[in-house]
Amino acid sequence: MTHRTPTRRGTSRTAGTRVLLARTGTALCLALTLGGCGSDSEPTATTDGRGEITFATGKDNTGQLQTLVDSWNSAHPDERVRMVELPEAADQVRQMLVQNAQIKSKSYDVVTLDAVWTAEFAARSWVVELPKDKFDPASFLAPALETGLYRDRLYAAPWLTGTGVLYYRTDLLAAAGIKEPPKTWAALADACAAVAKLPAGKGVACYAGQYDKYEGLTVNFSEAVQSAGGTVFDPAGKPQLTTPAVREGLSFLVDGFKQGRIPSKGITFKEEEGRREFQEGRLLFHRNWAYVYALASAADGSSKVNGRFDVAPLPGKDGLGSGTLGGNNLAVSAFSERQASARDFIAYVTSLETEREYAKKQSFPLSRAALYDDPEMLQRYPYLAVMKEAIGRAKPRPAAVRYGDVTAAIQDHVSAALTGQKSVDQATTDLQAALAALTG
Repeated sequence: MTHRTPTRRGTSRTAGTRVLLARTGTALCLALTLGGCGSDSEPTATTDGRGEITFATGKDNTGQLQTLVDSWNSAHPDERVRMVELPEAADQVRQMLVQNAQIKSKSYDVVTLDAVWTAEFAARSWVVELPKDKFDPASFLAPALETGLYRDRLYAAPWLTGTGVLYYRTDLLAAAGIKEPPKTWAALADACAAVAKLPAGKGVACYAGQYDKYEGLTVNFSEAVQSAGGTVFDPAGKPQLTTPAVREGLSFLVDGFKQGRIPSKGITFKEEEGRREFQEGRLLFHRNWAYVYALASAADGSSKVNGRFDVAPLPGKDGLGSGTLGGNNLAVSAFSERQASARDFIAYVTSLETEREYAKKQSFPLSRAALYDDPEMLQRYPYLAVMKEAIGRAKPRPAAVRYGDVTAAIQDHVSAALTGQKSVDQATTDLQAALAALTG
């Protein structure tokens, strides 16, 4: 994910009087009073310290990250890396990283940041600027690179990237006479109705994504809004939650639960719960990240859908939808005393050679553009062509210094709509007011 797109449960609401939104490295200070914008301070200076370092990252569900670290350690006995796995839920990861930064802890040297955290950590001088000439920015996928920039400076090297895609059962669609995956929500509903009539469709739910009250809900809501032609924030950073498109996007999710297309237990789904349901053959369609591909393709008996599924871009209201850009980037802690070793380790992890070897062992898409046109990679992971198209259609979440507050507000009001505590109109109206207060 993490490595997946951020999961966020119970995000703490950070106190503060400044809000800063940044898109593609361009910052916008929004109406605040006490002391100006914190991002105007000079970045923390880098140091040339070397030695053993600690790499803090979210839970490694691929099981391959330690192998990558071991390879580095074999070649750098005096600069060995100790990997520390933080919780699976990214809201907990962020909370731990924020707490360490606030006390200027030297516990971590290299930190894994969710793609949407760059603005917050850079603006607060919790991570240091990376030298662009060491990372060859032009060789990264452009959308992935943008998530590591803040005010046109590189603070986090792109590593894992991607967006949500639609996993679907090829065998069940074929049995129902459906020749291609749905491109619209209506086509998805029709396909589910057709499969439900088949003996093989018994016990197979229609569709699910991530709807527990955590970061995945913000992602799925944003994708539904974008796929209906709307936007949560406009380019100026102002919330736009009372448009027809936003209501249509939220209604797609709310109606999914009401009408039974999304199973009722889906309200508790994060990435792994949904992934297991799909692998067990209990979902026809499933929205998730690319890491699922390798797991669902396992030939060891752990996946009941091996050889019986494929991947497509997300459907939308009137055509193909728009996913949310996700991923993890690597940054150097401003409080590390061994920043030279930390920078070298990040350069190693994000190099084309290392990413290629890592990609052979797990299916999460990586940041180097050359991998998406590599014949060996395309043969190994046919989904890469779909992923490249989907990344091109994807949009980032708002990069906000107070992102924890923003996503918590979205989760509160969207969850209330999904669970029937609020109507769609009331939830979007209340969310508009909450985000307007957070953004000045």
